[in-house]
Amino acid sequence: MAPHRARRRRTRRSGRRTLVYTVVASAVLVGGTAAGAVYVKAQAHDRGSLVSSPSGSPGTSSSASAASSPSQEASVEPVTKPTVDRDALLTKAMKAVDLEDGAEVSVAVFDIDAGEGAAYGEGAFDTASIVKVDILATLLLQAQDADQHLTATERTYATAMITNSDNASASALWDIIGQADGLDAANKRFGLTGTSGGDGALWGLTQTTAADQLTLLQQVFGDDSELSEASRTYLQGLMGEIAADQHWGVSAAADGTQWALKNGWLARSSTGLWDINSIGRVTVDGADYLVATLSNGNTTKAKGISVVEAAAKAAVAAFGSA
Repeated sequence: MAPHRARRRRTRRSGRRTLVYTVVASAVLVGGTAAGAVYVKAQAHDRGSLVSSPSGSPGTSSSASAASSPSQEASVEPVTKPTVDRDALLTKAMKAVDLEDGAEVSVAVFDIDAGEGAAYGEGAFDTASIVKVDILATLLLQAQDADQHLTATERTYATAMITNSDNASASALWDIIGQADGLDAANKRFGLTGTSGGDGALWGLTQTTAADQLTLLQQVFGDDSELSEASRTYLQGLMGEIAADQHWGVSAAADGTQWALKNGWLARSSTGLWDINSIGRVTVDGADYLVATLSNGNTTKAKGISVVEAAAKAAVAAFGSA
């Protein structure tokens, strides 16, 4: 089976917004904090103001409007904008995810078109092979800083590392970027705050959070990024050419082949339990989502895969159900 290339399909709008992510809050309120708060001030939005206050409502003449105000100015009525608690919806959806005793899962999602995010779960997780996206992003950033292109050897390593999850290639690029020091320096510029590179050659034991992985995805797929357009396009392309035996994870939430991803899996030698992670972009009903789901404590790889796939579906459902 040939690897699938992720295809982008847009039906919500023709342009792309600059991604602004706050994972703790799923909606911004102006003039209030409770559900159903009254909006009395327009918010900036690339589709236009959330609040439209014309001088006259449909079916009302301008003279009638003027007559209603002693100052001859049309009155502006506040508009009630009900808010949606995406975190609560995600928490509710996650109740359907079947976790084994002792296993943990965390997921974060960002609706690119709506500019809203949600998160579930806390704590740091081993990255396993999802760190390979971070390694390549760091390599590309370093090349940009030096005003250079990747060498032919580096590109060969990068392709094998992302599309086939080749560990030897990852180790080679890990050394080239300066191991954890290089990764951490790049992540500071990317805006990651809860990720630290693994000790020595142990890149797979880099610690991260779902929120940080979502931030990294925004660097890869968003326009407001430290990475150049060429660097982003290159990395996105590799994430859309994943080997057929790795077509699992966040792709379970996508429409067909509308995805780009990187998975990670690692059996811990001390416990025999599995770390299973998946990050990427999926398209569902014409909408694009960035999704990062991390898990540990799974008794088998298969059980871990079922967890991250269910979490990815729950994350997307937190937006599709509202």
